[in-house]
Amino acid sequence: MINRKSNIADSFTLSERAVVYPGDCLDLLRDVPSESVQLVVTSPPYNIGKEYEKRMHLDRYLRQQAEVIAQCARVLSPTGSICWQVGNYVDGGAIVPLDAVLYPIFASLGLKMRNRIIWHFEHGLHCTRRFSGRYETIIWFTKTDNYLFNVDAVRVPQKYPGKKYFKGPKAGQYSCNPLGKNPGDLWVIPNVKSNHVEKTSHPCQFPVELIERLVLSMTGEGGWVLDPFLGTGTSIIAAIRHGRRGAGAETQTKYVALARQRIEQEMNGTLQTRPMTRPVYDPLEAGNSLTVAPWTKKDSAQMLLLEKTKRKQRYAPK
Repeated sequence: MINRKSNIADSFTLSERAVVYPGDCLDLLRDVPSESVQLVVTSPPYNIGKEYEKRMHLDRYLRQQAEVIAQCARVLSPTGSICWQVGNYVDGGAIVPLDAVLYPIFASLGLKMRNRIIWHFEHGLHCTRRFSGRYETIIWFTKTDNYLFNVDAVRVPQKYPGKKYFKGPKAGQYSCNPLGKNPGDLWVIPNVKSNHVEKTSHPCQFPVELIERLVLSMTGEGGWVLDPFLGTGTSIIAAIRHGRRGAGAETQTKYVALARQRIEQEMNGTLQTRPMTRPVYDPLEAGNSLTVAPWTKKDSAQMLLLEKTKRKQRYAPK
């Protein structure tokens, strides 16, 4: 039934612009026609015991994921893409990279991996028995070799725009693409923490700009973007922002309401997000006082560790 007081529907039809289904994603997926979705993008529960998920044995978790992935493959267009953003499953202090154990499920459905994208961020939980985790992965699969991919829509500034060919028939000509460079498969994008402009009550919210890059490069205007584990509505927001259609399912009532609120704000042009083109924040360049070490002893190991590296420092010959 469509909520007539909103531009957001709660059941799927191809004529809608945005759909937030308040329930299990498998129920939503059953209403989605085969080969009608251009991009499936999601960050499923990692099965680590967050308040919105029920922790289960890894084998059972993978069986549940396999059921959802199979339905996502069914609704995916022949030119479409599936992007599954995951971290690690932790069991007794040992980690299992979820992208590695999920790969066979995608491969068994005939899907082909195109990239394993590393999303790097600077902030997160601090570990004491291993190095702190500061990345997650996006595994990108396509249904056929004839998939839509537009790198020009997501190019980033060249590092050396004045670089020229030094030999050959193009000697003296600029060697860089004037539209910018391919962003590569390692993306440095701030995660949504306490001081992030997009922060909500959701503990594992991903930033709009992360999904924008996928939407722009893998879909065309008017195409459907589907997120089976919607959370706070980020995937639909990224889709709507760039003239696409978005649908997703969420089982938690409070997050359904939050997703609808944020999507409506996006439609009204009032949603605050971090711009996709903004450089990563540099606290030294910004003059943040918290970069000044509290230790005053000149030979303090902590003082030396924090202050030995300065921006634009040149290495002196030994």
